[in-house]
Parts: sequence; C-alpha cells; structure tokens
Amino acid sequence: MTATLTPAQSPPRFFALIPCAGTGSRAGAVGPKQYQVVAGQPLVMHTVAAFQAVTRIAGVVIAVSDGDDFWHTPLSGVTVVPCGGATRAATVGNGLAAMTAQGVLAHDWVLVHDAARCLVTPGQINALIDACQHDAVGGLLAHKLADTLKRESGGRVEATLERADKWLAQTPQMFRMAALTQALGAVGDNVTDEASAIESTGARPLLVPGGAQNIKVTYPDDFALAEAILRSRTP
Repeated sequence: MTATLTPAQSPPRFFALIPCAGTGSRAGAVGPKQYQVVAGQPLVMHTVAAFQAVTRIAGVVIAVSDGDDFWHTPLSGVTVVPCGGATRAATVGNGLAAMTAQGVLAHDWVLVHDAARCLVTPGQINALIDACQHDAVGGLLAHKLADTLKRESGGRVEATLERADKWLAQTPQMFRMAALTQALGAVGDNVTDEASAIESTGARPLLVPGGAQNIKVTYPDDFALAEAILRSRTP
C-alpha cells in the first residue's frame, strides 16, 4: 500500500511569478514597456515562453494592474492575476498571496522574474533551479561586474570602488514561498528585489552566474539590443 504524502512531506514544486504591473516610464515608450513589440511579439511574451519551456515549472503567475486588458487569450500553464501594487515589491507580495490562495504551499519554490527581462533562457532558469533546489536559503541569477565602478558626487568621480566582489543582481530570484512572503511583509514595499528582503532576515542568498545578455529592458536603447539578440537566436 502506498502511503499518502501530507503537504509538508510532498516534494517542493517550482512556480514562476512575473510582476507585470509597471508603467515603464524610463523606457520612453507609449504604454507599458512589457507590451511593446520586440522581435515580432510583445516583449513579455518572450519572457513567458522561456518559463513555459522549463518542464519543472508547475505554473506561471503574471501579476498585472487592475484593468489591464492585454491578456485576452489563455496561455498554457499561465494564470493572470489583477493584483498590481504601487511598487514592484507590493505587486510581488500581492502575487504571492494570490498564489497561496491558489494552493501553492509554504515549502514550494517561487521564481520571481522581471517581465522586462525578456532575454532570459530556459537554460538559465534550469541552472538556477539546479543550484538552489537543495539550498537552505535559495538564490538569484547574477552577473559578475566587469566594468570599473565609480562613486559619484556632484557629477564628478568621488572614488573608484573595488569591483572584485561586486555582482549585478538579475532575475529570476528563487526562494521558498513562506520565507519570501514573511521577508517581504517585514521590510515593506520599497525593496527593489526579493534577495534584499531575504538578506534583511540575516540569510545569505546564493549567487548563481547568469549572463551579460540577461538585461532588464529599461531605456530606449535597450529595445534595439533586445531585438538584435532575440533575432540572433532565431534559426
């Protein structure tokens, strides 16, 4: 007779949460940048496709602003939730609450990923899962800083900083549902990424090498770069 696993005993699952409620004010685009067409389709659709290609992802939740009318056609394995907040952290917190209501368990893993990071690959997502699934804390994709780093004051260089231990945080960022929910609830809505919230608890997230191409499309020039990279990947 096969024993029935309780929720606490069941193997943890992997879910993706994509906050998609931003306005993209720095991008210089008309309307939210995540819906601008890049390489033949809306930017965010490239992002979603990368997660759909990872078989270990049990589901993708997209957290959008109330009244967002972009998502007309159902997508396989994707749930769209109108729970956008005033900040990215608020949107993520609301998304986590919605996922909990939908049955995501405290020990399940959540991979939070920027909608505008459309160049992430299934290979990078799988690498993050492989690195973090047995880790006590979780971690994030990041890219080791290659450029010389300056500190500015009044428009002039104040100091040159040591770069050997500096990394650029990327996404996805992967943490347990309960730990991330509690950490975000404790620090408030102004943290700019999930790792910062986890760090505030005293934990030290794992840094998993991402890649230079895993940029967040933020400024007008980024669209042309993303277009070129995506088209270079097309057979």
